[in-house]
Amino acid sequence: MDLSATVGTPVRAVAPGRVSFAGRVAGRGVVSVELAGTGEPPLRTTYEPVRAAVVKGDEVAAGGVLGVLEPVPSASHCPSSCLHWGLLRADVYLDPLSLLPPWLLRRGPSRLLPVAGVPELR
Repeated sequence: MDLSATVGTPVRAVAPGRVSFAGRVAGRGVVSVELAGTGEPPLRTTYEPVRAAVVKGDEVAAGGVLGVLEPVPSASHCPSSCLHWGLLRADVYLDPLSLLPPWLLRRGPSRLLPVAGVPELR
């Protein structure tokens, strides 16, 4: 999921857990958090591009700052800066909106942005 935000915006953990990765992947900062009490294998949230303020093994609280949003390359599919937020269990991607309380989701529909440069499947 892509969330529009300004470069330098604090990126916060959606739920409590332990940082399982904080580093660079393909030149972008990435932070992953294994969520506490979510079974085996645990749910894992991912955030990128983030200049991390945490390191692997750190415990984080819900709302705890993981770092700040970094600029993305000009070739990004986002029209401005955005946070890529994901949710996985093992290697299966899930809907990260399932982690949010219902009252927060009543603010309006989600919008899918076009992906520039990717051919349509027919």
